[in-house]
Amino acid sequence: MLRKLIIAAAALLASGLAAQAADITGAGATFPAPVYAKWAEAYKAATGTGLNYQAIGSGGGIRQIRAKTVDFGASDKPLKLDVLNEAGLVQFPTVIGGVVPVINIPGLAAGQLKLSGPILADIFAGDVKRWNDARIAGLNPDVKLPNLPITVVHRSDGSGTSFIFTTYLSYKSPGWASKVGANDAVEWPTGVGGKGNDGVAAMVKQTVGSIGYVEYAYALQSKMAHVSLQNKAGAFVQPTEANFAAAAARADWAHAPGYYLILVDQAGPTTWPIVGATFILVYKNQSNAAKAEAVLKFFDWAYKNGDAQAAQLDYIALPVGVKNQVRATWAAQIKGPNGQAILK
Repeated sequence: MLRKLIIAAAALLASGLAAQAADITGAGATFPAPVYAKWAEAYKAATGTGLNYQAIGSGGGIRQIRAKTVDFGASDKPLKLDVLNEAGLVQFPTVIGGVVPVINIPGLAAGQLKLSGPILADIFAGDVKRWNDARIAGLNPDVKLPNLPITVVHRSDGSGTSFIFTTYLSYKSPGWASKVGANDAVEWPTGVGGKGNDGVAAMVKQTVGSIGYVEYAYALQSKMAHVSLQNKAGAFVQPTEANFAAAAARADWAHAPGYYLILVDQAGPTTWPIVGATFILVYKNQSNAAKAEAVLKFFDWAYKNGDAQAAQLDYIALPVGVKNQVRATWAAQIKGPNGQAILK
């Protein structure tokens, strides 16, 4: 009897260790962290395989996958094809979302304050210092603007959200483009830093007179006031799933080498102007075929089953054709130690 109990206990322990070994690890962008958490919860319930995802910022995700300390990296800043090839990496998109400027101005509700791209750049450059500045007032004649100093809140970590946001500012302001530029980490001319989208959201919420930028899911979850932003067509638009989708509809993935694609400042009467995709990074040549297969199966499952959860958080799912294009990339480029495709 005792022998049977020992064997049963050993079998239970072995199955538990096997389940633990099957769990996958990833790190990087905070932009998609809310939807990855939803997917991970549902996937574990369906398959028993867990995901340990560290939302440490895109820069951290790129560093960790390069160091091979995680099974996949995640970044909102896409890497160009030559960089991917040099590192031996494959990149593919998962969802598309919107970056929104958020504010903490007493008496102003969500969407009430109108801003343009050039004025937003001047604010983040420190050239517009108070909320009742004439340039802001000119866009908001019917809004009572307080005589409050502006506190800029930006990311303190390497961030794909910052890459998307500063790319937009560079598109709209030659001065920003020449003095600061677009990157996941820049020399901010003014302001205070917060770590992650959640850190920026928390800093804006606790600082009267502040403005920051976050992925839209964080604005929703934190019940923050966002601005109404002028788009390329000249219309002042709100950050909504439909307006993000209007930008996403113009994404030409078939002609994007390595899936490198920038979606800011797209044309269209309703398009939200600060939109970007988020990406996964994995190695082409995998030493652990079982772990690599687990990673690809997770994202394949998310492609098939995760669109509704993405929509609940106002992310835009990829079209079916793009998902199939990505699956073809997996089959062609991601190989195990035997040279065979990890997932066919």
